[in-house]
Amino acid sequence: MSESFKQIKAIKFGLLSPDVIRRMSVTTIITADTYDEDGWPIEGGLMDRRLGVIEPGQRCATCGNRVGECPGHFGHIELARPVIHVGFAKLIHQVLRATCRRCGRILIPEEEIEKYKKLLEKYKGRWPELARKLTNKIMKKAIKTSECPHCHERQYKIKLEKPTSFYEELREGSVRLTPIEVRARLERIPDEDLVLLGFDPKVARPEWMVLTVLPVPPVCVRPSITLESGVRSEDDLTHKLVDILRINERLKENIEAGAPQLIIEDLWELLQYHVTTYFDNEVSGIPPARHRSGRPLRTLTQRLKGKEGRFRSNLSGKRVDFSARTVISPDPNLSINEVGVPIEIAKILTIPERVTEWNLEEMRKLVMRGPHQHPGANYVIRPDGRRIDLRYPKDLKVIADNLAPGYIVERHIKDGDIVLFNRQPSLHRMSIMAHIVKVLPYKTFRLNLCVCPPYNADFDGDEMNLHVPQSEEARAEARILMLVQEQILSPRYGGPIMGAIQDYITGAFLLTRKSTLLNKEEVCRLLMAAGYRGPLPPPAIKYPEELWTGKQLVSLFLPRGFNFSLKANICAKCDVCLKEDCPYDAYVVVRDGYLVAGVLDKKSIGAGQPESLLHYIVKEYGTDAGRHFIDNVFMMFLKFIDYCGFTMGLQDEDIPLEAQFRI
Repeated sequence: MSESFKQIKAIKFGLLSPDVIRRMSVTTIITADTYDEDGWPIEGGLMDRRLGVIEPGQRCATCGNRVGECPGHFGHIELARPVIHVGFAKLIHQVLRATCRRCGRILIPEEEIEKYKKLLEKYKGRWPELARKLTNKIMKKAIKTSECPHCHERQYKIKLEKPTSFYEELREGSVRLTPIEVRARLERIPDEDLVLLGFDPKVARPEWMVLTVLPVPPVCVRPSITLESGVRSEDDLTHKLVDILRINERLKENIEAGAPQLIIEDLWELLQYHVTTYFDNEVSGIPPARHRSGRPLRTLTQRLKGKEGRFRSNLSGKRVDFSARTVISPDPNLSINEVGVPIEIAKILTIPERVTEWNLEEMRKLVMRGPHQHPGANYVIRPDGRRIDLRYPKDLKVIADNLAPGYIVERHIKDGDIVLFNRQPSLHRMSIMAHIVKVLPYKTFRLNLCVCPPYNADFDGDEMNLHVPQSEEARAEARILMLVQEQILSPRYGGPIMGAIQDYITGAFLLTRKSTLLNKEEVCRLLMAAGYRGPLPPPAIKYPEELWTGKQLVSLFLPRGFNFSLKANICAKCDVCLKEDCPYDAYVVVRDGYLVAGVLDKKSIGAGQPESLLHYIVKEYGTDAGRHFIDNVFMMFLKFIDYCGFTMGLQDEDIPLEAQFRI
């Protein structure tokens, strides 16, 4: 048999018709009992072996496979009376209002129908979004019509009382529409009118939203568990299906016995309740179905939606190895590229390093230290693939001496290793960046404060995740593409997303003011904190004492040949701007790498400020220059605040006299 390959063009979603449900079903479920006295599944019950098996060693009665291979098979329940599918109640309401109660035609004149059909044909292939908007417009227009243009029947208002009750407001009063009547009206709608309402009648007829047959999911979807006491406990879905079967059976018996209409309606209402809570147990307007313990049942919708649901918890969210999570703390002494990793975490997370001729001695030392001493190693993998756990060794020296090229040592992470750091929610690409490890004592991850804006992190208890790349390719990609300094400029607005915040801005403003003058000892302290190793510039004032300005110190870290100008935030918006002669020192001027005028404030070096000093340094001199500027100059701003102080007293809490008068 020759294989043929086809390209998938599209996936179409539709509704299951009663015929399709019966065809995909392997058996009709007729009894609410699950197991017999001997513990075997009852035929025709909810745990019928034709629906699949969950017990090891048993074979499926449909496909003959064991637990691992059997995909599970659907069954079905024939409902005694139709019930509304709660998920489609709003759509049923719209369709009932948009179509005639007598002839079932859409409530739009024939000439307009032809016009809309042509438009839909035009839009469908090329502009599906426009087609969807057009069907919404048609639906709204049809709902507003009070008389059928085809049979001239008067239309009455139909109300939906949540979750699934429909009422028609006739002249003589409000009348309840039963699911049978609702289904009959939906069946009368012709296919060509359904297309105008946004339906594809081949795969989704509206009457299929009123259920006459209920699919029963395979056993593997709702497995029963055996408790330690030996008692078998059924899944929440099975509990709900048992309720549906019991009420359905009672309803069928009462209809056949010719019971009073009141009893049949009560049982029908109860069947509707159980089917509704089977699909969604958090519907407003009805009490949730509960266990005997009082816990609400977790039914189909609850399995899918929310943080703990199938999509967010199992499909979008995965658990991974080689990761750590703990609380974050600030550390201004770290570079923006670094992350402080607690030593306890560094001893658990490992990097596989292949033993070669030139690292053999180093690897032997790591193995000798073992898993409890940092830097050490946790495992050795031999060339034949056998893993040696160094936590339970007989003799570490023997293992170390046996190391040879080709062995792999899973060593502790150490200073200089590259790791990925992430904070949820990950809303943009800078929510996960590569950092260089700095192993530190205590139990929190440490982070430079300038890196907080891209992560949207603060230190009120935030936790972050650390991931260790395991291959050389992953480490190379992380270092080249994801390193923090490569992410300084945001792709959202082009400006630097990292930069000065809080104390850094205060320190920069105070240091670069005109009135700030520093003696030689203070200058040396600040430059040492910033990691400066060059000669001192000549003092700005030589007599009676040698003094330097803050602007001179900042100039030492600016690239030579760099020119820049900007109005600071403190600009008084004078009628005529005096630029660098500004009396408020609000015009920042950098000429040939020297800060000649202006104070540095949030606009010049702040995070998230496009066209700032930091922005131009990164743009013109690269990310390395940007990182050096942040690491060195910003450290000097912090040290200056340490020395000069920036206090806050009770008088800072007083409001100005002008504000008091206004109050």
